[in-house]
Amino acid sequence: MPVEDINTRAWKIYGQRQLARSYTPPIPDRMSWTPWEGIGPGAEILGDITGRRVLDIGSGAGHHAVHLARTHGARVTGIELSPTQHERATSTHADIPGVEFTQGDVAEYLAEVEPFDAAYAIGTLAFIDPHRALPALRDGLRPGAPLILSLLHTDLNGLGPSTQVTPREQMILLRDDPPLATQMWVLAPQLWEDLLTEYGFRVETINLLHHPDESAAVIQQLVRARRLPDRPAMVSSRPRSSRPPVPHAAVGVGAILVSKQGLLLGRHKRGTLELPGGTVEAGESFDAAVVRELGEETGLTTHTSAVTLLGTLVDHVEGVLRVTVGALVHAWHGQPTTQPNESVGDWDWYPLDQLPDGLFVCSAQILTAWQPDLPIDHTPAQFTPYAVGDGAPHSLRKRTRPPA
Repeated sequence: MPVEDINTRAWKIYGQRQLARSYTPPIPDRMSWTPWEGIGPGAEILGDITGRRVLDIGSGAGHHAVHLARTHGARVTGIELSPTQHERATSTHADIPGVEFTQGDVAEYLAEVEPFDAAYAIGTLAFIDPHRALPALRDGLRPGAPLILSLLHTDLNGLGPSTQVTPREQMILLRDDPPLATQMWVLAPQLWEDLLTEYGFRVETINLLHHPDESAAVIQQLVRARRLPDRPAMVSSRPRSSRPPVPHAAVGVGAILVSKQGLLLGRHKRGTLELPGGTVEAGESFDAAVVRELGEETGLTTHTSAVTLLGTLVDHVEGVLRVTVGALVHAWHGQPTTQPNESVGDWDWYPLDQLPDGLFVCSAQILTAWQPDLPIDHTPAQFTPYAVGDGAPHSLRKRTRPPA
């Protein structure tokens, strides 16, 4: 049976069971993006939706749509594939001003209506192939419209997200009824960001929301994206020559991680102490390179939303232009460990006021670009900051450690 047919059947049965119980969820006082009350933001992340057309994807019993209409003055359309879930909504909320409920497939529905001013899905988009849902949503939203998605990060069994666009089996549980098998796309944050970017959205934030019980393994993702403007007609460009260039530059990144124990440094096989980092790969953004290199070298995981790019360092070594982008990583998961087949290992934390001798010059340059008062000696480099300010480049002159 096709994946989406499996999910359609499961949610039809789920709705039948809830109808048999005459259960209707109460209208919430505050928008909740997780099953856990009080965790995460409210409706404010949708922006000002007063009088605006908002799409509730997989609206279920309709209680979220009613909340947005009553409390925030939105004009909400709930689109629901399951006929029994749709019946739950219409049997209770059919006459609510500012709310309408439609039964059908979201991709087919969006192809026939005027674009919406905002859209959201609480858990439901994980039951639709993103390669079908996301292009439909792009065409069904106005340029600049927000798209808010609440999705599983770890699945219902505590298993972490997938790095491939493939569904996995999950069970819907309802009291003492037999479990219902579904297929869900439980994807890693970076993969969701890549998919949304591919289909014309800009991802603004991806936050992980944890269960209030710290022992619980289930984690939710809250993705805030925005539909990009339509692209103008493309301007032609001349392709590069097929003749390979003479090697003349090297581009890399270096990551600063500071914990309560201090600054994270690893020891290179040549003996120098270094920040995590390495060479930027073709077609890779600087922040994505930081995330990848951090994982490859230390085993730590993070996301581009937790990376702040500090600026560009430029120097020359034996005729080769060296371009390095320093970055500050604000949050990560795991413990740093030596990784197989990596040149840098033996990761440890060093207090900033007790930094060791023998730092790799590139790491030294990044650190003094971040905190110019650090007493680190290194060769000069040109630094252009990305941070708020006048943006004017300045030179990192050779620094001499003060006498003990």
